[in-house]
Amino acid sequence: MTKDSLPPILDACCGGKMFWFDKDNPYVLFQDIRCADMVLCDGRKFSVKPDVIADFTSMPYHDNSFRMVVFDPPHLKYTGRKKEVSSWQMKKYGWLPAHGWEDIIRKGFAECFRVLMPGGFLILKWNETDIPVSRILELTPPHHMRPLFGHLSGKLSKTHWICFMKESDEADGTSPIVKTKNNQ
Repeated sequence: MTKDSLPPILDACCGGKMFWFDKDNPYVLFQDIRCADMVLCDGRKFSVKPDVIADFTSMPYHDNSFRMVVFDPPHLKYTGRKKEVSSWQMKKYGWLPAHGWEDIIRKGFAECFRVLMPGGFLILKWNETDIPVSRILELTPPHHMRPLFGHLSGKLSKTHWICFMKESDEADGTSPIVKTKNNQ
């Protein structure tokens, strides 16, 4: 795929595309590290069918390729017990290693911002089951804008939706949006 032929939105870890209204949306490139069909503990069928199989820590796209990136990485930590890895939650959502997960998330953020166009938006979805969102926000690249806004959802309000905007790559480091606002 060339940069010009890519859709404007990347879902970097699409899983089963559960929050998408249109799971075949032509404006979205769905990516995941796995492709799978499985049966969950309650008998429901669950599929992970991305357009591209790739790791969110090393994506095969050019810099500044997408207007929006959705980043919903695994949020459960795997401690090594066989029971955990076969649980429906880990099958459905994936998992992070108990040690070294910080580096994986840090690399994921860096890659998401790398492929995001200046002025584009990164939407982070994070569930605090194992790791508080405050720890995740510490892993964002320091040279990018801090979160703009967020929203809690879910039965226990443990799922965070957080929006970031990538600043300009201009030589002086300022955003054209800030320049416009300050020069009115």
